[in-house]
Amino acid sequence: MNPSRLTGPPMRLRLAGTLLPMVGRVRMYVCGITPYDVTHLGHAATYIWADAAERVLRWHGHHVTVARNVTDVDDVLFAEARRRGESHTMLATLQRASFEGTMATLQVRPPDLSPSAAQHIGHVIQLAAALLDRGAAYERNGTVYARTSGAYAHVGFDHETALARATEFHDRPDDQDKDDPLDIAVWQSSGPDDDVSWPSPWGEGRPGWHAECAAMVLALFGPTVDIHCGGGDLAYPHHACEAALAEAATGVAPFARSWLRAGVVSVDGRKMAKSTGNLVLVQDLLRDHSPGAVRLLCLNRRWSDPWEYSAAELVRAEETLERLYGAAASPGSAPGAAAVPAALLDDLDVPRALAIALDDGGQAARTFIELLALG
Repeated sequence: MNPSRLTGPPMRLRLAGTLLPMVGRVRMYVCGITPYDVTHLGHAATYIWADAAERVLRWHGHHVTVARNVTDVDDVLFAEARRRGESHTMLATLQRASFEGTMATLQVRPPDLSPSAAQHIGHVIQLAAALLDRGAAYERNGTVYARTSGAYAHVGFDHETALARATEFHDRPDDQDKDDPLDIAVWQSSGPDDDVSWPSPWGEGRPGWHAECAAMVLALFGPTVDIHCGGGDLAYPHHACEAALAEAATGVAPFARSWLRAGVVSVDGRKMAKSTGNLVLVQDLLRDHSPGAVRLLCLNRRWSDPWEYSAAELVRAEETLERLYGAAASPGSAPGAAAVPAALLDDLDVPRALAIALDDGGQAARTFIELLALG
């Protein structure tokens, strides 16, 4: 942090139209990976945007504490480990190391805190107990369900869309033990074929996904965070239910003062995901393109907008980056150097900041390159 930047008028970040005055530490939580496969461009875009927000805040003198979790307790991870014939802990460790290497290459700053779900089993149990105490949850056959049937309204979904999303994200709306199909498991009991479980007051089991993030945030930051980051496809059920759990347990709202959900990346009209088989792997892109070009590809747009990847667009990003380097070497004009950070404070408006950097050149371009780690 540069204390001199705090002596003038306060520099306030605007996200999604809302000013976020900051006093003291800025608490940022980033939904991390489930470490069972290599990093694709959709993952990278989310973490590059979170990194950009952190860098803008730090540039303006704020002390930012970033926590980025690892979801190492997850049915998908367990299934992949069984398929490979190795332990889920070994698979998670290897994939996590690969992911962190990719992030370092992309100049994504390492988080200050790296919680993992396996380290916070006790906090999930505490969360489940708190929800039961408050009447916000109920227990059936060793599973603790939270009453989250209304959470979808907070992200503007209708009931039908929420049911479809709950099915897509394996929240089992057809579970007959639930009072409502859209209630979610905070603690889920072990089945006869489950080989990973932990003891709890309700029997052997493991945390539910949404409860893992809620418990980690509460354990690390208390009842609220300033900025919560993640992919745009996580708005429901994950983020909405995570917030509902935390707010019901603590009585404090809002759980997050702001949400930075990076727009979903598609290829050929379909969301980039392993389930659809249309992955663009970051390690493949980096064979022929610079990390700066990949960063600019992800950043040169409104952060919340969905977008379509194409190889031609990455080539254009590389060409734009070369123009930017050329502009940085020119004398330039003085006003742009201040205009670039100001544009980024206004809803992380990278396209406007880039236009200023290219037009003004000199220090404006150098500031843009440094601030967004494009060098």
